[in-house]
Amino acid sequence: MPEKMNILLVNIDSKIPNLALARIEKYHQDRGDRILWDLPIYKSIADKIYVSAIFDWNKSRCLEWVGDKSEIGGTGWNIEKRLPQEIEEVKARINWGFTTRGCIRRCAFCCVPQKEGNLHVVGDIYDIWDGKSKNLAIMDNNILGAPEHFKKICFQLRKENIKVDFNQGLDIRLLDDDTIEDLKTIPHARFYRFAWDGKEELAEKFEWVYQHLKRCQVYVLCGFNSSFEEDLRKINTLRAIGHDAYCMRYDTCRKDKKYILLARWVNQHNLFKFIPGRNF
Repeated sequence: MPEKMNILLVNIDSKIPNLALARIEKYHQDRGDRILWDLPIYKSIADKIYVSAIFDWNKSRCLEWVGDKSEIGGTGWNIEKRLPQEIEEVKARINWGFTTRGCIRRCAFCCVPQKEGNLHVVGDIYDIWDGKSKNLAIMDNNILGAPEHFKKICFQLRKENIKVDFNQGLDIRLLDDDTIEDLKTIPHARFYRFAWDGKEELAEKFEWVYQHLKRCQVYVLCGFNSSFEEDLRKINTLRAIGHDAYCMRYDTCRKDKKYILLARWVNQHNLFKFIPGRNF
């Protein structure tokens, strides 16, 4: 019987959910190890330390954890690093996670194709659901790129009467009448989420979505290969239709004052809905 260890898990991104750490936690819990979270004070008593950073702007915060006892990973630290296979295969069942990995797109701003490859199925709701909760967050990058799998997931959600949040946003370019009907028949969270990342003109598509699904939230990538005026036009288009928007500032404009003000207006939904941007 292996000796029980003190395992320290460090989520550099703080409140951002981290599936890798959740899998590591369950793996060591199943071995009977003691799990400690985040505090540097535990560093001296930890037998093993796992550190994860999702965002590259947090990479420097990992440096204090470098050491013989530490394993550091995550996209923000090293996009090539992988969990050991025995941990990667752990089903955490914490009511959020992935049923597919990868994507059919090759967007210049996105690391998913490099990290995860082409779109492929890795499970279904029973691999992430605890069997009790009535809420589930599916984190797939582009689940609509696998239409038959998407239908299977919708069937399972209806069967179990689970409210779903497609948290990463659905690819509106892949929506058709059949997909819309599936979305209309499953329980869902406060609103469906979509994305408007590039310069492609999608106003008519978002009008069509509003007619069928009513108010949705739309992630709008701002400051990547687009001007402030182009970003603002897309946001105002969504507001005029009746959708909520969410301003996602690209790295190069995160500290730009006009984009900071834009995000303050757009990302507070009550302000966005009732106060025009020119008055904010």
